[in-house]
Amino acid sequence: MSHLHWRVRALVGAYAVSVYGNFLNLIALSLFTYEVTGSGLGLGLLMALRLFAGVLAGLGAGALAARVGRRAMMIGADLGQAVAMVVLALSATGSAPVWLLAVVVVVLGAGNTFFTVALRSAVPVMVGHEARVRTNGQLTTSRSVATVAGFASAAPIIELAGHSAAFAVNAATFLVSAVALSLLRPRMEEDRKGPQTAPEAGAASLRQVLRAVPALLLGMVLLRGVDALASSSHNVALPVVADVESPGDPALFMTQFWASWAVGTFLAHQLLKRRHASWSEGRWGAYAFAVGTCVMSASFVLAFTGPAPLLLMAVAGVAGLADGFTEIVYTSRLQAAPDRERSRLFGLSATAETSGFALGMVAAAAALEMWPALAVVGLFHGMALCAALAFLLLSLAARRRMIEQPYEKPSHSEGANTHGPCTRTGPVPRA
Repeated sequence: MSHLHWRVRALVGAYAVSVYGNFLNLIALSLFTYEVTGSGLGLGLLMALRLFAGVLAGLGAGALAARVGRRAMMIGADLGQAVAMVVLALSATGSAPVWLLAVVVVVLGAGNTFFTVALRSAVPVMVGHEARVRTNGQLTTSRSVATVAGFASAAPIIELAGHSAAFAVNAATFLVSAVALSLLRPRMEEDRKGPQTAPEAGAASLRQVLRAVPALLLGMVLLRGVDALASSSHNVALPVVADVESPGDPALFMTQFWASWAVGTFLAHQLLKRRHASWSEGRWGAYAFAVGTCVMSASFVLAFTGPAPLLLMAVAGVAGLADGFTEIVYTSRLQAAPDRERSRLFGLSATAETSGFALGMVAAAAALEMWPALAVVGLFHGMALCAALAFLLLSLAARRRMIEQPYEKPSHSEGANTHGPCTRTGPVPRA
């Protein structure tokens, strides 16, 4: 067990290094793309292409994981992105063609989705279902800290060494992740006993997943997509507010905001790691996810009302606490699905999240041309708040109808399973 614990911690560290490079690259690549294209439209189109590649990758991630294995898919994603960044680093010294940027953003968008889907779906295999909540908390916390570090270090690296250095650092972070996966060789596939036909050996098809997954779980995936759409608004609006609130140093304003948010996600991990894994399963996990989404959306709206600096940091911390809480609970709930369905389910989730974020980025940017930041953030997060409340009310109403129905002895195929996903479909959502 201690050996496994060391392997998981090392893998979490490598993941944090990779995430750091991703967010360093997000700033560097955006600035470099704007220099190459010379217009905001060109930047927007290439960023949209990156998100679109992630949407398509989510649809095929489950099938690819079943064919090549999760660890191989993660290593391939890391190596593909590392090669893309090395090529871009060499080209950044001159005038990189737009077509090369297009290829790079497609590789980055698809690679990030493939890696994330494989990692999330493999956690229960690596650590067991009982320890998955704690591991998800470690991954969420490391990602939050790496996000802040990537954002904070982007400007100094670009100013001192240029875009090529930033791209080279990003390539190195991908290589660190790939080497860690190759050396640690974590177990990411469940052992399948007995002979299997070709269809049985692979992951369930998307149609099979939609039929087998409880309606309550699909509702959580849809709500996650709406939450991603809402989150795009504060990501777009925050630089605008930072330039107004701190015209002398907007980068410092954004760093303080995201650092406070990261502290909140760390506290969420500290809170949830003391809970039993079953707390994130079933209906209580779904209810907690909906309530956390409400708190997160309300906190982000409050952050744009112009509070004093200390109060802003406190509100951002609460937003991070709710953000980390919903991330851990949501991921842990999806991981309760059977291994055969899990990769497809996380691929579907990645598609919903990326689609929502892409649509939100375009819509929020357009809305900011007409309305103030508070109105835009309030509108988008208001939609997420309403969706979470509707999900919560509908789930409670369905639960009440189940309780009020006359007792009927369940058939053998509908046996009780209070701590696992129910594969029976019907008009009543099941956990």
